[in-house]
Amino acid sequence: QVHLVESGGGLVQAGGSLRLSCAASGSIFSINAMGWYRQAPGKQRELVAAITSGAYANYAHSVKGRFTISLDNAKNTVYLQMNSLKPEDTAVYYCNANLWTDPVVAGDYWGQGTQVTVSS
Repeated sequence: QVHLVESGGGLVQAGGSLRLSCAASGSIFSINAMGWYRQAPGKQRELVAAITSGAYANYAHSVKGRFTISLDNAKNTVYLQMNSLKPEDTAVYYCNANLWTDPVVAGDYWGQGTQVTVSS
């Protein structure tokens, strides 16, 4: 089994910052990539940022220049530094990991979600 545990969400004023963390544990052989998605009320879940184990990162256009994703391979932990937050960033943020549980089995795993609320 694989578990993803997120932390760092909360309430912040517009212009403020938050840092999300997501630690993967369990039967992990190797990680291909980890990322963050978000889902606002009434909207579809969308990719915010993702990063490969080789540190290649990509971002949604709406967060480029404000958010930074990083991956600590030794700790199987992904971080999302969110600066200059806007009310439209308000959503539940979900951690995702694409990883191998053994040399021949790979899959996607999700965290339980953490609420980020940005007040105007």
